[in-house]
Amino acid sequence: MSSVQSSNSPKRETFSSRGVFILAAIGSAVGLGNIWRFPYITYDNGGGAFIIPYLVALLTAGIPLLFLDYALGHKYRGSAPLAFRRFSKKFETFGWWQVLINVIIAIYYAVILGWAASYTYYSLDSAWGSDPSSFFFKDFLQMADGASVSLDFVGVITGPLIVVWIGILAVLALGVQKGVGKTSVVFIPLLMVMFVVLVITALFLPGAAEGLNALFTPNWEKLTEPSVWIAAYGQIFFSLSICFGIMITYSSYLKKDTDLTGSGLVVGFANSSFELLAGIGVFAALGFMATAAGKEVSEVATSGIGLAFIAFPAIIDQAPFGQAIGVLFFGSLLFAGVTSLISILEVIIAAVQDKLKFGRVKSTAIVCVPMGIISTILFGTTTGLPVLDVLDKFVNNFGIVAVAFFSLVAISFSRRLPMLADHINKTSSNKLGFIWRTVVGIITPIVLGYMLFSEVFKVIEEGYGGYPTWFVNVFGWGMAIGLVVISFILSRTKWKNEEKFVEEE
Repeated sequence: MSSVQSSNSPKRETFSSRGVFILAAIGSAVGLGNIWRFPYITYDNGGGAFIIPYLVALLTAGIPLLFLDYALGHKYRGSAPLAFRRFSKKFETFGWWQVLINVIIAIYYAVILGWAASYTYYSLDSAWGSDPSSFFFKDFLQMADGASVSLDFVGVITGPLIVVWIGILAVLALGVQKGVGKTSVVFIPLLMVMFVVLVITALFLPGAAEGLNALFTPNWEKLTEPSVWIAAYGQIFFSLSICFGIMITYSSYLKKDTDLTGSGLVVGFANSSFELLAGIGVFAALGFMATAAGKEVSEVATSGIGLAFIAFPAIIDQAPFGQAIGVLFFGSLLFAGVTSLISILEVIIAAVQDKLKFGRVKSTAIVCVPMGIISTILFGTTTGLPVLDVLDKFVNNFGIVAVAFFSLVAISFSRRLPMLADHINKTSSNKLGFIWRTVVGIITPIVLGYMLFSEVFKVIEEGYGGYPTWFVNVFGWGMAIGLVVISFILSRTKWKNEEKFVEEE
């Protein structure tokens, strides 16, 4: 069956070409996690041996779920809530749940981009001095003791954060092609060039070989541990921007005859190639750091914020051409983050446009201005880092994983996966069949269910990060449960001038 809207409905914006869509989708998938999470996850889960479960996860979960998101967005021509509503009115809650997950991610993602912008500048003269850790926590963040919430703003944080929000608002107000599309066309090639130069530079640092040996030397025994396979699925799941509305939204802007599976394969393998490139560059640099300090690579290997804002400044201080390495590294973080943040906010803006029938500029302002204010209040202060840490943990593990699990189970029980496969097969070069339906409808939900419920029991039993119970309950469990409640309420509110949507043979 093909799907058509009422002839009275407004024409939906589209990407000018499949190539622009692919760059935008790659821009969404390639983000901070590719650079600062994948290398350490690989190192910590068997090194070279981890590539096996990683590829299995890519082929059995990542790419199949990309196809599912593409099918929903392209067939039903709407934002996440509208696409799920058109699929089945009972499923609209899933769409709003995905939108609200993006709200949470956007408000803290922006502040990390502000940090990256600041550190790009600091790299020019190593402003962090001889102790990057002390500079980051005490001088830059000016962190208060303990987990709390305050209105004690930090100028060096709030200034760049406000600039990030203004810049992103301006891009998104231009629309799908002029804003989202053109930004991706410029930023993704630039990001690739910068990162390739960074990796080549890192490979020539003394000790780089030791870092690469630490990363790629296989520990085959690790493959017998279930946690390693779960880590592989988790990395693929989080890095490909699947099951939280982004790819549904982007694919709704595609032309009707687009090759969906061909596009998905390009995006999936491009994202994984960038992750591998990031692993090489990061561990070559960490090998240099370990050699210079007379330590083992295991003693300096880290991930996340510690890698970006503590370990890399230490590398920059000691490395030849350190200033150039710093600008390339933090500039890459910034560009990768910008294209990801644009895609995250596009999910929310598209939902507002569909629900309220507002114009592009008005919808963008309604979304970005209040979110920018909330982001500044929460993360522009001396207490922002603990809030960021808890929100990030819970929105990923009990937001993205949860909505993916429950929505996949619901779609599977609806028995409409064959219909979605038929839609994709009409225009795609690679056809979907029994294997795709089995993976999406059975295997992936089982893996996600295990990930979700094992993590729930672990956090309930152990707490998280040593934070006070009230803090975790408010910004962790309270936020995660609140998203579901608000999503259900939004799914019960009326759509303004909802156009008729019919499916024809």
